[in-house]
Amino acid sequence: METQSNAIEIVKIQVFSNFKVISMNIDSIAHEESMIFPNGEANCMNWILGHLIYIRNAFLNVLGEESVWDNAKFSCYNRGAVPIERKEELITFEELKSYLQQSQDQLEAKLISIERFNPETINDIAILSFHENYHSGQLGYLRRILGKPGAVK
Repeated sequence: METQSNAIEIVKIQVFSNFKVISMNIDSIAHEESMIFPNGEANCMNWILGHLIYIRNAFLNVLGEESVWDNAKFSCYNRGAVPIERKEELITFEELKSYLQQSQDQLEAKLISIERFNPETINDIAILSFHENYHSGQLGYLRRILGKPGAVK
């Protein structure tokens, strides 16, 4: 049981920390700015945030919770999508921020109440936590590319 509670605490800290970093990096970014594709091809901030939410839904599902949106409707944010070719499907940055908050509320509620992880899900949980770290750092670089000051000091 000690190992399980340690694992839950580690994931909790990851989820809380990632949300803080993501929130700091997207603060004061307008929708128009979120739609800028660096070098005319790199993923825009809008897609990265939407992609984080898309994969957070998988995280919620692994923990036995419902997704915050219909993945089929938001497939433009799935891994492998080419966002520059699907720009018209990307939703407003404010809507994405709302979905991010919903996903955070659900993840926090689940992680606060859960007593143990299903052993078959440990690998998925670790990879999904890493995924957030990876993309939250990208948001930091995109913030700088957009001419904003770095948010994480």
